[in-house]
Amino acid sequence: MRAARTAFTLLTVLPVRGPDRLDRRLAGRAMALAPLVGLVVALVAAAAVFGMRISTGTPGHRTQTLLPAAVGIALLALATRGLHLDGLADLADGLGARRGRGREQALEVMRESTVGAFGVLAVVFVVILQITALGAAISVHRGTVSLLVATMTGRLAATLACAGSTPPAHPNGLGALVAGTVRTRDAVMSFLAVCAVAALAGRFDVDGGDTGRAVRGVLAVCVGTVVAVALRHYFIRRLGGLTGDVLGGLIELTTMVTLLFMAMTFPTPALHLLGR
Repeated sequence: MRAARTAFTLLTVLPVRGPDRLDRRLAGRAMALAPLVGLVVALVAAAAVFGMRISTGTPGHRTQTLLPAAVGIALLALATRGLHLDGLADLADGLGARRGRGREQALEVMRESTVGAFGVLAVVFVVILQITALGAAISVHRGTVSLLVATMTGRLAATLACAGSTPPAHPNGLGALVAGTVRTRDAVMSFLAVCAVAALAGRFDVDGGDTGRAVRGVLAVCVGTVVAVALRHYFIRRLGGLTGDVLGGLIELTTMVTLLFMAMTFPTPALHLLGR
């Protein structure tokens, strides 16, 4: 329970009392539970999306999709007070700096309080893609499961980023606290748990759950995880280690990729396996 409370205090602004003292061991156990945080905030956002679909629907007309999707993504951002989006913006500004300036200059840019052009563009395009992908998923009646799967997978990316022997990019901040704290066994268990929840959400989705939708959900987790691991490797190689901004960027980018996968329409032979 201490680890769960710590996970919510680190990754959300929900009124959860955190521990009196936070060390690396407790931080590692909390980051292993990051997908649980994603599940809880996704359930709240999904309820709001469902409510918006009902309240904005007009009899005899096509159900609204873009407005409910925007509300759902906005609630995810509000649950963290924009912390992950801020990390994405700082990360984009740091990586957007000229390569010749080196990692120290990139980290210095990321620590600045202002947001540059790269950061603004990254946030705008990522949010637009998230909303559009969720709206597309809602239009084919898999919005709820898509939101759950994408939000959990996004937080799973943070869990995996803290696993192994990942070094911190500098000695202060969230990255220094959580880098290398998640045990490989815990990371694997978190991945399997997210796959299990994705399968159950797809199978028993109120909008028409079936085996194909369960398979789609698990594949979306796998695709998001592969992208997250690849991005983690690139970011750490460029910056020399893990930072809190890297974690925020990974969460937002992985959520976007997973939503895009859930919104895709596949060729007819694949539909028998993946569901419509």
